[in-house]
Amino acid sequence: MISSMTGYGSASRQVSLGAGVVADLQVECRAVNSRFLDLGFRLPDECRGAEPALRELATQALSRGKVEFRAAWRVNAGAAGAAKSNPHALGALNQDRLDALYTLQEKAQEAFPTAQALGISDILRWPGIVSEPRGEEEGWIAATVEAGRAALAALTESRQAEGKALVGVLTSISARMRDIVKVIEPKVPEYVAQYQEKLTERLSEALAAQEQGKGASGAGTELMERIRQEVVLYAVRIDVAEEFARLKTHLQAVDTALAGKGPVGKRLDFLMQELNREANTLSSKSVSEECTQAALELKLMIEQMREQVQNLE
Repeated sequence: MISSMTGYGSASRQVSLGAGVVADLQVECRAVNSRFLDLGFRLPDECRGAEPALRELATQALSRGKVEFRAAWRVNAGAAGAAKSNPHALGALNQDRLDALYTLQEKAQEAFPTAQALGISDILRWPGIVSEPRGEEEGWIAATVEAGRAALAALTESRQAEGKALVGVLTSISARMRDIVKVIEPKVPEYVAQYQEKLTERLSEALAAQEQGKGASGAGTELMERIRQEVVLYAVRIDVAEEFARLKTHLQAVDTALAGKGPVGKRLDFLMQELNREANTLSSKSVSEECTQAALELKLMIEQMREQVQNLE
């Protein structure tokens, strides 16, 4: 399916830390727009070993987008119950570190007699005082990869759902553009005929003035040069059939891409450039106000489509 580049997915797994303690691991996968596939990882030390596997999974599933994996864990609340029957379930005190900390505190208090002694919370937070159960590296890697795969699947599903909605929007705009072309294209011969009539009136007036001797020979030459310029300009302006043909071809290509599968963002972005080029040319060659307004409407819709296309993978 056609997918958006933005999305979010998350999944959680449990990791055994030993001594009856279990950690709840959550992995999140976020994605935003990017020209290429840009992967980022914010993982705790326990989960670092899973990064290559997560990178491979993302590369196989996605082609564009700035994607970031985040992981965090905490001890399961049930560990508190385990601590009642096993005092070491939540960790063990490092006696050597504890003795060293006590010695440091005594020396500090000798230098600063008014300093307060460390509280129990300060002691427990001191690095190395409590040796917490960490579990096996293989368990962390397996749980991280499994949760990452599930989070990536949820991300892909959300991107596909948003992509489906974007396809509906783009198809609607494309249909409106087709309606404008369908209305304006048959009127072009009428606009050309009106412009030709005006040009003929100008030419008749110029010739009449020349016949009446109102201009010298040099002025008559200048007048004829102006007439030739008008005719050249007229010839350029009336040739809009090619622009309409290309507009319809590009719109057909847009509809074909939207009806297809897989990454289409770059192709549609290119088609937006081509559509905009034809709309600009149509505007510059316009021979009527209605045709000019139609070209401006087309350019506005193309810009709306371009903004939406930036979100597609």
